[in-house]
Amino acid sequence: MPTLDFKGKAHIYGHHLVVPWHPLVPHPDRSVGTGDVDDNLIVHGDNLHALKALLPRYAGRVKCVYIDPPYNTGNEGWVYNDNGNSPALRHWLSENGPVDGEDLERHDKWLTMMWPRLQLLRLLLSDDGVIFVSVDDNEVHHLRMMMDEIFGEENFVGSFVWEGTGKNDARFISVGHDYVLCYARDITLTRENGNRWRALKEGVDEINSVAASAWETHSGDSVAASAALQEWFAGLDKRHSAFPHRHYRWVDERGVYFAGDISWPGGGGPTYEILHPVTQKPVRVPSRGWRYPDRQRLVDLIEDDRVHFGADENTVPQLKRYLNETSGQVLTSVFYQDRRAAHQELVRILPAVDFQYPKDERVIRRLLEVVTSDDDIILDSFAGSGTTGHAVLALNAADGGNRRFIMVECEEYADDVTAERMRRVIAGVPEARDPSLREGLGGTFTYCTLGERTSGDGMLTGESLPSYDDLAAWLVHSATGQSIGTKDLASGDEHGLIYSTGDTDYYLIYEPDIEWLQSNESVLTAPRAEAIGSVCGERDRTAVVFATARYIPQDELKDMGVMFAQLPFAVQQIDEA
Repeated sequence: MPTLDFKGKAHIYGHHLVVPWHPLVPHPDRSVGTGDVDDNLIVHGDNLHALKALLPRYAGRVKCVYIDPPYNTGNEGWVYNDNGNSPALRHWLSENGPVDGEDLERHDKWLTMMWPRLQLLRLLLSDDGVIFVSVDDNEVHHLRMMMDEIFGEENFVGSFVWEGTGKNDARFISVGHDYVLCYARDITLTRENGNRWRALKEGVDEINSVAASAWETHSGDSVAASAALQEWFAGLDKRHSAFPHRHYRWVDERGVYFAGDISWPGGGGPTYEILHPVTQKPVRVPSRGWRYPDRQRLVDLIEDDRVHFGADENTVPQLKRYLNETSGQVLTSVFYQDRRAAHQELVRILPAVDFQYPKDERVIRRLLEVVTSDDDIILDSFAGSGTTGHAVLALNAADGGNRRFIMVECEEYADDVTAERMRRVIAGVPEARDPSLREGLGGTFTYCTLGERTSGDGMLTGESLPSYDDLAAWLVHSATGQSIGTKDLASGDEHGLIYSTGDTDYYLIYEPDIEWLQSNESVLTAPRAEAIGSVCGERDRTAVVFATARYIPQDELKDMGVMFAQLPFAVQQIDEA
């Protein structure tokens, strides 16, 4: 497979492995709800560090990632400062920023920024998860090759073309589209699960609403109600979401339908007699014959009012195909959604905020609708104005789901824009056009920042002492590669059991108190080791014990089936791996 080479790749190739770990620090005063870490999350901080912080609890558990990274147009003025693990790379980055249109290495820097983030996002995705990445012409060709390399060319699902608005002042071509690339974590598993992505046809709800109103206004008169619906369709702009479905032009008590072909495919079908329900005369037979070889099958459909007849027998009957029975459709690779609508919606939610080019909640909701279900987790590590969180809450409100979002934003507006938008859409936006948004979408979220980097040196001095739960989660993930989820990892027994996998039990002797850590309480003593070894021996298991020191030789521990891992050096080794 061809691979993409870029300046800095050699230095950044494994950088995601050595990104330091920072614990998440909840801020209940900025949250909506109790401030628990198992809630929806908004994380304020560098997204590379935030993704690493999420690994212990969410690795392999995120069903869908949607990100909208900088497009690298040359106008953003963004600065890449991940401080990769090479002095030469750090010097290059520090000497060549910010990134602008005159920077001949701006594509290299963008790829260097994206590479470790995509690596961590891949680790966070579930085996049947998918990732969507918005991008434009500046980097789409580079991004496609990079994602082929990271996710595997075979896991490419497809690309969407999002037509927004054109530019009349363009010199050559009015470019009015973006791309959304989609990759699966494992396309074979996605296929084996029998997943078929289907979305509700846009505009269906509005069509049904207009038809219901016409039916009520005309007291159940099908002809009059259908005429009213057809008049409404005639007044639509061609870009209205309901316009492509204008062939659903008839209404009866079952709902909206279009009159479809009832003839035998290819011709040569049966030509039995069918009577018109009003004139009681034989109706015209389709030129290709009837669709159904068994006459009784068609008679049953007529009796169930699923056949559309003309005014008399001179018209060939047609089959009623109801909108509410065919409301799902495969996602189309090209779609239109005016970008200005997203900005107008954000202004109604946050009138005082000047945020340019927000993504459209309806577009993201449509993507999430087809790939997620009730309890799935959705992650956006370039959260911006919080559109993804809004889409998750709106989708939950619409179908009763319990999806959760995780959003990461590094800019200072994380609280005033990203989180504030969530607060308002949860409580209700009086100026909103959508009735459900006016009422409030409901939900909660926890606002977090990143704590101090956890390192061996910091633990030795007491400057960075993570909570018991955070350290336990990180040690388990680092030792086993497993995500422990959002459950509390407080000691499971009197010996400090935190996790069990395969034939191994993991123990942690720790309190986030420097004086306690410097005392004998934090040490793996002979009685403790014997007790742990005895418990594990009864179950034919081995034990790994994290503690600050041991007062028993390692060969004796080995005989007990116990392996000692010293704190903080176990953390230091992870930090420098």
